[in-house]
Amino acid sequence: QAHLVESGGGLVQAGDSLRLSCAAPGRTFGHYHVGWFRQAPGKEREFAAAISGNGDSILYADSVKGRFTISRDNAKNTVYLQMNSLKPEDTAVYYCAASRVYYGRNSGYDYWGQGTQVTVSS
Repeated sequence: QAHLVESGGGLVQAGDSLRLSCAAPGRTFGHYHVGWFRQAPGKEREFAAAISGNGDSILYADSVKGRFTISRDNAKNTVYLQMNSLKPEDTAVYYCAASRVYYGRNSGYDYWGQGTQVTVSS
């Protein structure tokens, strides 16, 4: 079972940047497709970005395209979400998820982290 640990969240102002990390200690992370999702208070969880196991395919939600960049360093068993030009509407708990089989925009991933809070003030 893949144990996922997110980090890098925090409180920032609109226009600032943050980089989230999703680590899988002790796992061969390159075997897993990874997605980032977010859930704002009172709203359903939504897809943000995803990257295939070898990094040759990337997906973004329209709401983050051009501002967020997903990447991975399989040697470090870590996937990153670089978030630039943050907006108050980006405020949410951000979750990473992984699967050996599923890759896409839906919640079909098998393993989920506990989440990291991102708060963007106006």
